[in-house]
Amino acid sequence: MDAEKVTVIAYIEVNPGSEEEFLVAAHDVVAATREEESCINYDLHQLTSRPSQFVFYENWTSLAGLDQHSKSEHIQLFRSRISHLLARPTEITILKMVTELEGAS
Repeated sequence: MDAEKVTVIAYIEVNPGSEEEFLVAAHDVVAATREEESCINYDLHQLTSRPSQFVFYENWTSLAGLDQHSKSEHIQLFRSRISHLLARPTEITILKMVTELEGAS
C-alpha cells in the first residue's frame, strides 16, 4: 500500500505585504523539491482573489517518498525561512487517488 501515489494539497496564508518574500523562499524549495526522485510534480499557486494565500499542489510516487521530502534539508530550511511570514498554521491534506482514467498507466 505504501507504493501508492499520493497527492498533497498544502494551504499557506502569509501576512499581507509579505507575498514577495514568501515567493523568493518558495522558488528555492520548488527547484530543490522537483529534483527529488519520488516527486512527480510540485507546483505553487496563488489565489487571484486573495494574494496572501498560496496552495502547493504536489504528487508523489509513494507515501515513503513524501515522508523523505518532509525530512529533507531544503524543506526544513524553507519552513524556517517562512515561519515569521505565516498568518496562520499551514494546512496540509494528503490524498490517495481512488480512480484512474481508463487506459492510463
